[in-house]
Amino acid sequence: MEDKKQSNFDYNFILTLILFFLVSCIAIYNAQILGDLKENFLLKQIVWYIIGVLIILFVMFFDMEQIQKLRWYLYLFSLFLLVVLVISPESIARPINGAKSWFTFIPGVSFQPSEIAKIALIIVLSYIISTANHLTNIRDHLILLGKMTVVTIIPILLIMQQPDLGTSLVLISIFTGLVLVSGISWKIILPVFLSIVIVGGGLIYLILYQPDLIKALGVKEYQLGRIYAWLDPETYKLGEGYHLYQSLLGVGSGQLSGVQNTVIHIPESQTDFIFSVIANRYGFYGAAAVICIYFILIYRIIKLSIDVKDQFSSLVCIGVITMITFHAFQNIGMTIGLLPITGIPLPFISYGGSAMIGNMLALGLVMSISFRNKKYLFDS
Repeated sequence: MEDKKQSNFDYNFILTLILFFLVSCIAIYNAQILGDLKENFLLKQIVWYIIGVLIILFVMFFDMEQIQKLRWYLYLFSLFLLVVLVISPESIARPINGAKSWFTFIPGVSFQPSEIAKIALIIVLSYIISTANHLTNIRDHLILLGKMTVVTIIPILLIMQQPDLGTSLVLISIFTGLVLVSGISWKIILPVFLSIVIVGGGLIYLILYQPDLIKALGVKEYQLGRIYAWLDPETYKLGEGYHLYQSLLGVGSGQLSGVQNTVIHIPESQTDFIFSVIANRYGFYGAAAVICIYFILIYRIIKLSIDVKDQFSSLVCIGVITMITFHAFQNIGMTIGLLPITGIPLPFISYGGSAMIGNMLALGLVMSISFRNKKYLFDS
């Protein structure tokens, strides 16, 4: 007797997407008032959301078996775009804030190919792990880790040519999250991560006490400025620390319930610092509500990753969780001074077409998995 099955689609994904849409529209509307912006970013964001929904529907058309077959095509296509971006003239790849990260074919409309690289990396790493079923000795563990490292380091090297530290950190976070659930022995993981911590500590020392040496390694002046401004925004409030200082003023003045009449100017209020606008206008209550929406989304994806029976699908969910969590944590952290400013937008809320496409592609994968996840009513 065959099992009877029914779709176990989680409609909470649609609910959270609607909530994000409402929050994004309200926040961008307020950002336009605070920043006295001439351009109608709210209307553009609505258009990007419509495009994003169409992307979700398109991705949901494919099942995970078809996505697996496309893995290397997507990965190589993302690398191709990154290579073309690096060698493109400034007429179609104009540097913005010191980074050559966007194609600009039409004035006012740009595309960041690294958003495609994030999704492609999640898919490829998930496939590599799902096909490594026999980790019987240290050699097998090292081979798996080596494969994952190679496919991650290639796009990172290309992205650092732009340079784009924020996106590189996102790729590293995706890699780290999937390594932790890959089954690789902690005898290997622990020494690797300890080495990374030691190297990171050494870099922080060089940044603080030997800036000339760190510049010789290719770190740009503006990137060092962001570190110094993060550590002491008051001193650098008229220079590199201006964005952070104004953000802190905006968040702090919001207090519990927010203020409606403020003269604080928050730069990049519709993109990187949209959370500061929310905290300023709606206070701690509004900021906490936004964080709760992220918790709901992440919780539902975690639950799906546990419930789904296909390992590849489960790993894709984990990769998406890592990406969204890092984006949200980094963005919120930088607006309140806990983390350095990296230019990472707030998922589903910040204005931006490229980021919206990347996030919608990720959510489309999750919703495709959820749509095809079957609930068994009867045992055989």
